[in-house]
Amino acid sequence: MPADGRGVVSALRTHLGTLAGTAVLAVLVWRLGTGAFLDGLRRIDAPTVLAALGIGLVTTVFSAWRWALVARGLRIRLPLGGAVADYYRALFLNAALPGGVLGDVHRAVRHGQSAGDLGRGVRAVVLERAAGQVALMGVGVAVLLTMPSPVLAGARRLAPLVALALLCALAVVLALRMNRTPEEPTLPRQALPRRAFPRRTLARRALPRRTPARRTPARRAPALRAVLGEAREGLLSRRNLPGVAGSSVVVLAGHLAMFVLAARVAGSGASVAVLTPLAVLALLAMGLPLNVGGWGPREGVTVWAFGAAGLGAGTGLGVAVVYGVLSLAASLPGAVVLVARRRAVRYARLSSDPVTVTAVSSAKHSAKESARPASSSFPFSADPSEGRPMTPEAV
Repeated sequence: MPADGRGVVSALRTHLGTLAGTAVLAVLVWRLGTGAFLDGLRRIDAPTVLAALGIGLVTTVFSAWRWALVARGLRIRLPLGGAVADYYRALFLNAALPGGVLGDVHRAVRHGQSAGDLGRGVRAVVLERAAGQVALMGVGVAVLLTMPSPVLAGARRLAPLVALALLCALAVVLALRMNRTPEEPTLPRQALPRRAFPRRTLARRALPRRTPARRTPARRAPALRAVLGEAREGLLSRRNLPGVAGSSVVVLAGHLAMFVLAARVAGSGASVAVLTPLAVLALLAMGLPLNVGGWGPREGVTVWAFGAAGLGAGTGLGVAVVYGVLSLAASLPGAVVLVARRRAVRYARLSSDPVTVTAVSSAKHSAKESARPASSSFPFSADPSEGRPMTPEAV
């Protein structure tokens, strides 16, 4: 394939999520019109925005606490106050930028760089987000299997097959772990006598070794075990598991409360029991990396779910629009954090720039020289010149 063709394919892969989210929104506008969008926006008032900010504060604080717990399990220091500020900034970037995950990427890289371990910083964010998704899927499966919804019959038909597949996978993993042969102990080369190595082998050892082009499975296994160990310490340890699970449940409850608030603002009079499975479907759709700042699959799934439940596709679109706007409003403190951090960094760079410091010092020195009386320029004056003591050689 030519170079320009590969570039086009790479660009399409990079922007696939943005294109898919834009396509979903375009289809919804084409089929339902802009009336539902505009009607949902007109219904949002100041008390609704304040309620969204309150819900967002609760969910952000508990999400930041979960992140701090995971980071502590990975032996990385992360104060709760800094975690809340960074989480707010990440939420705002997720809502303002295409893809919906760039804020989390920024949060992971910045925390890893500040902690001095980029790998652990990134893995802490990945594990924190994975904990939230696991809680959503666990609660979502329970809700979709027990509460009336458009997917209740399909979920009950698929549940035994999924459970059987999970049990088979678990059995295979346990069998491989139990049948794994222990590695044979080997003595270090220094402990063996010199005659144990032929001259040919000693000559080969003296030559520099070539680095293999790719990792072998034997070398990949310790790295995988290390990652699994970090996941166990960060999420499943006795010290972290209650806090991670509790915070994930609170965050999920906050998202469901935001959805119910959006439904009330959009004019839906359905009960909380009816709205809960629809909200779970919308939240599961938000996890797909095919969106524009969170917009796209959420609106499509909400429109389909409300239409299938007999609540009206237009109402579903209005609920999704209001939910997106309220989520953006709840993340607005992140914009304040972003601006404040940039100003602080700019001021720190300005104060530490040696050119600026030299210019300021020269300006002060020139002012002092101009204000100094004429007698001070005589030889052997008591006043120093250019920061050095006056000597006869200087004259």
